[in-house]
Amino acid sequence: MTPHSDLPFGDDSVLGSDEIDASERAGVLGVAELTRRVAARLADLGPLLVEGELGPPKRAASGHVYFDLKEGGAVLSCVVWRSSVATAVPKGLEAGERVRVHGRLDVYAPRGSYSFVVRRIERSGAGELLARLERLKRELAERGWFDRRRALPRLPECIGVVTSRDGAAFRDFLRTRTLRWPGYPVRLRHTPVQGPGAAASVAEAIRDLASSGVDVVVVTRGGGSLEDLWCFNEEEVARAIFECPVPVVSAVGHETDTTLADLVADHRAHTPTDAAVATIPDRSALVERLERGFAHLGRAIERAARDREEALRRAARAGVFARPERLLQRPAERLERAFVRLERGGRNALDAAASDLARARDPRGVFARRAREAPIGTRRGAVRPHLARRPRTGGDGGAARRRGGGHALGGLAAARPRAGILRHGVAGPCGPRRRRAGSGRYARDAGRARDDRVPGGPCRDRACPRRPRPLTRPRRAPGWPS
Repeated sequence: MTPHSDLPFGDDSVLGSDEIDASERAGVLGVAELTRRVAARLADLGPLLVEGELGPPKRAASGHVYFDLKEGGAVLSCVVWRSSVATAVPKGLEAGERVRVHGRLDVYAPRGSYSFVVRRIERSGAGELLARLERLKRELAERGWFDRRRALPRLPECIGVVTSRDGAAFRDFLRTRTLRWPGYPVRLRHTPVQGPGAAASVAEAIRDLASSGVDVVVVTRGGGSLEDLWCFNEEEVARAIFECPVPVVSAVGHETDTTLADLVADHRAHTPTDAAVATIPDRSALVERLERGFAHLGRAIERAARDREEALRRAARAGVFARPERLLQRPAERLERAFVRLERGGRNALDAAASDLARARDPRGVFARRAREAPIGTRRGAVRPHLARRPRTGGDGGAARRRGGGHALGGLAAARPRAGILRHGVAGPCGPRRRRAGSGRYARDAGRARDDRVPGGPCRDRACPRRPRPLTRPRRAPGWPS
């Protein structure tokens, strides 16, 4: 046996000359090139999800965490970079647990080995938790719990915080408060934020703070795995947030973590620091805004005062202020004319009333006025029948009738009655009546007729102008009080 008989590739019987020539013709690959090609092929696989048994983790001095993922007789080396340890490795993870690892394959060229770069580690039961979380999301979305968004108060009197007093989240919140407004009122309600019973404790803390008189409630905690944040995915916590009478700010986990509390809350903050910025006002910015407002108000007051002063100077130069009696001249003239009209109207009304009263007290004057106002035809119609009658007098009457050619006017002219008889219409239908002895009647003889009324009483004939009329009410001047 030759010295090279133990080496498989040293025996020509194993590798023929034809095969060697073919490999030479194909070209020789260097180690670096081969490693690069392997790394490229592994990168083409993309993100992977691998499940296996967790080996004992080891933390290097650089901060990276190394562990093996085992299943059966196969082992996969895994690494968690220092920048991802806080979010990728859940708390309480122990060797021997079955986990699911998210990440990608990579080649470590100095050692010629490949490893699995881990982005997140989940316990094997996390798949069921995710399915349960999706069911709760769909159910709460149908109820409309994700649609309400109330505005946060700009200057809350007191801010309530639901978190653990020993956690880093509360320290970050207080540190931001010191930067924005030192000593701003904050009320802490301590509660466990993970583990059994944490969901009920968080819900009770939210209700307690809401009933204590705070203006806004902040629910916060640091980052962690899905199991660590699961209490904020419980329906009990979501219900307490939805029924809270004041706005709620949720700052659970890191920016990549999304819980039901974030979806139901009125405002979602990525970190506790972001929650403090959203709820605590910036004192310096507020003071600066107030100073600008006061300066603007002062300038506006000065400008308004200058405008009023200029308007007052222009008004002082006007003629109406030089001679203010001009303002009252025209109204005084109008008032004087009104008094004159009033006096004249009152005097006329008094004169008319006095005249009417005087005429009312003298019935003959009333009768005479009515006779004068009567038309001429009416007076002649009343006199003509009496002129045609033959007076029953002596020889004087007959002689007058013969001299007058048989006209009755001659006898009437001889008798020469008073002018008032014909002028006032006394010689009416009751004129020719003869006065009986002691009867008070008018005499039939027109020559003996008299203007005044006989003691017998008034005439009862409605057509007689001497029949007394009812006294009328004196006429009043327009505007005279009744």
